[in-house]
Amino acid sequence: MFSLLGNIPANATWKQNGVTIAGGNEDEDATNQLSYPHGLFVDDDQTVVIADCGSHRIMQWKNGDTTNGQVVAGGNGQGNGLHQLDNPSDVLIDKETNSLIICDYGNQRVVRWSRHSGTTQGEILIDNIDCHGLAMDEQRYLYVSDYEKHEVRRYQLGEKNGTLVAGGNGKGDELNQLNFPAYLFVDRQQTVYVSDNNNHRVMKWSKGAKEGIVVAGGQGQGNALTQLYYPRGIFVDTLGTLYVADFWNHRVMRWTQGDKIQGTVVVGGNGQGTGANQFSNPIGLSFDRHGNLYVVDWGNARVQRFSIE
Repeated sequence: MFSLLGNIPANATWKQNGVTIAGGNEDEDATNQLSYPHGLFVDDDQTVVIADCGSHRIMQWKNGDTTNGQVVAGGNGQGNGLHQLDNPSDVLIDKETNSLIICDYGNQRVVRWSRHSGTTQGEILIDNIDCHGLAMDEQRYLYVSDYEKHEVRRYQLGEKNGTLVAGGNGKGDELNQLNFPAYLFVDRQQTVYVSDNNNHRVMKWSKGAKEGIVVAGGQGQGNALTQLYYPRGIFVDTLGTLYVADFWNHRVMRWTQGDKIQGTVVVGGNGQGTGANQFSNPIGLSFDRHGNLYVVDWGNARVQRFSIE
């Protein structure tokens, strides 16, 4: 998930009340609803695409579409046909080919769907992979986390085997291991950031490194500012500041580069709930080019946007 976001000042603040820009109308599969949404991608024009896991489809909301989104992949029931998805967990836009690349979690495959109108099915890019998260770098290499092999691989589009770039040393909590790698972010130097879900930490693997370093959490599960509790979506800005969807703490945290000791709460952290300043298990996050923060609020079946102040 590469972004052209400029520098967000390290002391930036966001309005604490979010605005619902997608879903929020109970958990179903109408076009104004979402069902257990997971990852999201925000395009340059503030178009948001969402892996709508529980409805087995990818939804797109254009900026200003407050009521209904549109189904842009899947939506034909749960299944493994090329016209179907099964619990998709992440999605990104490949601008070069104007297509969606989707982690089709339940089908253990990565698929690509054209964004041109009239598209009725996708094509398989990688199969037999227990994928959870996706990212793409500036050279259009695709990065995929495999939660069963506890590793992240980099692929040239069209290639089936890929190159190991993180983990791959079995399940564990050593610096060369991962335990259920979930979401990914890759920066311009091809540094890979991984939300190492079951280790309650975020890892940073420099290009070619044999082990990673802990850049957030890693102090066991908990809700102190030094801890994470099943971290999911992550985003890193050009200053190296890390933002984390802290799933079971119902908050979004920020960890500035060099401050490995503790993070700060950016939004949420007001207990689990449905309020505009609350989350029920935030799972995906991203920013637009203006610095507004988008959070997929999994348990509330909505996407919240927080304006930068």
